[in-house]
Amino acid sequence: MPETAASAPNAEPFRASIMQIEPQWIDYNGHLNMAYYNVMFDRAIDQMWLQLGMGPAYMKERGGSSFTAECHVRYLREIHLGDPVQIFVWLLEADDKRIHTFEEMRHATEGWLSATSENMSLHMDMKARRVAPFPPDIQQRIAAVTEAHSAVPRPEGIGRSVAMPSRR
Repeated sequence: MPETAASAPNAEPFRASIMQIEPQWIDYNGHLNMAYYNVMFDRAIDQMWLQLGMGPAYMKERGGSSFTAECHVRYLREIHLGDPVQIFVWLLEADDKRIHTFEEMRHATEGWLSATSENMSLHMDMKARRVAPFPPDIQQRIAAVTEAHSAVPRPEGIGRSVAMPSRR
C-alpha cells in the first residue's frame, strides 16, 4: 500500500482490511481478550496512517511518527474465534500536532458493532522524541480527510467518559 494519498478522500469513514482473530488472542472466557481489541484497532489506524503518508517509510525517511496519548475503548458485544472483523475509522479533528479519531469494530459479514475506540494521537519528531508539528504535506492530507469525514454522520459514543450511572 503506498504511503501517499493519490486522490481526494471519500466522504465515508476509512475502511481497514478485514482481519481474523488469532487463536492465541482468545482468553479463558472464550472470547477475544480485551488487549487484542487494541491490537486490532492499532492495525487499522496503521493502515490509515499509510494512506496519510505516515507509515514506516515516513518514520525512516523523515523521522516522524505518531504516539497514542489517550484511548477510550468500549466493549459492546463479544467477538469470538472465527469472526471476521472490519474496523471503520473517522478522523474527527486535527490541529498542527494532534489527530482525534474514532473507530468502530464490526463483524465483517453480519455488520453488528463489537467495540469502539476513541483516540488522541500526537505527531512525534522521533529524533527529539518530542511532539512536533506535522509537515505541511501531511497536514494538508489530514485536513482533506477531516473535511471529508465531517460530511459523514457521527457514530454514537464520541466523547463518552467512564462513570458510574447516576442514581435519581
